[in-house]
Amino acid sequence: MNSMERVVATLQRTGADRTPVYPILSGVTRKLVNATYEEWATNADVCAEALYQSVKQFDLDTVVTLIDLSVEADAWGQKLIFHENDAAHPDYSDLIVKSIEDYSKIKKVDYRTSKRMMMHIETCRQLVEKANGEFPVVAFVFGPLGVLSMLRNQQDMYMDLFDDPDAVKVATREITETLKDYVNALIDVGVNGIMFDTLFASGTIMSKEMWTEMESEFAKELADACHERNCLVMIHNCGERIYFDAQIEAMNPCAISFLHVPDDCKDFAECKEKYGDKVTLIGCVPPPMVVFSSDEEWVEKCKEHIDVFGKGDGYMLATGCEYPSGADFTKAKLMVDVAKTYNPHK
Repeated sequence: MNSMERVVATLQRTGADRTPVYPILSGVTRKLVNATYEEWATNADVCAEALYQSVKQFDLDTVVTLIDLSVEADAWGQKLIFHENDAAHPDYSDLIVKSIEDYSKIKKVDYRTSKRMMMHIETCRQLVEKANGEFPVVAFVFGPLGVLSMLRNQQDMYMDLFDDPDAVKVATREITETLKDYVNALIDVGVNGIMFDTLFASGTIMSKEMWTEMESEFAKELADACHERNCLVMIHNCGERIYFDAQIEAMNPCAISFLHVPDDCKDFAECKEKYGDKVTLIGCVPPPMVVFSSDEEWVEKCKEHIDVFGKGDGYMLATGCEYPSGADFTKAKLMVDVAKTYNPHK
């Protein structure tokens, strides 16, 4: 099987030859093309080639275009700070939404006016061309509440949800309308799927009831836009106590990429039992282990996840969030080796 066939078989549970694998190599791939972090994050030619090289050099089964969480915020003119070795983030001293009154300034915008959105679209177009059907290309899109938190820092936005939830919701609606057009543009260039980051659908940030009230309807609209065009819907959420049930109901994803045990499960084994026949499970090796564990501990953790999740297909071995951007590629190579050689369920 090639990577496309392997991933499709895993999603459909029709018998992949082995566990698909992709450590989430993002900013670290800049090293493969000798680029600066800012160049990698703003130049489509550089970014696409770096991500493509990560697939080819390490034999990954897919690529997810996680650049950073500030890509969409650019459409509203949010100033960003770029670092030498870390992902870009908003300039927190000069945010677009400085008070509750400023939410009313957030209107639907034309994604084509955003250099970073257009750069991401072009990156995806080039990757689709380079992939030539051999491996899936999955575009990464921050959810509407997440985008809003890039315009108004997360802590203040959370307090605003209690003080004036309607103001927050109106702004979230405008962002969603922008993201719909953006998602369709990504589908136009041929990506196989969209992975939505739904960070707020986790117990460390807000209750399930609050997420259902504040974002689920918008998440559903974005997912529906993909379903209508036969584009795969995936979810990424590295928060603790992620709400699998609420998100499955709202978005009907084919796969969920996660780091922690869902809120309604006691452990990963129960997660597999409860959700393994509903969605493909992706994860959940902790990224800090790349830096702080021995190679032996890393390999055992990868094997442990295959033991728990791999039976009956429906599992992709991956890090639970982005592979550390300052690390070397040793652990990535080891993860791929485990996926290729460790098949206790076959």
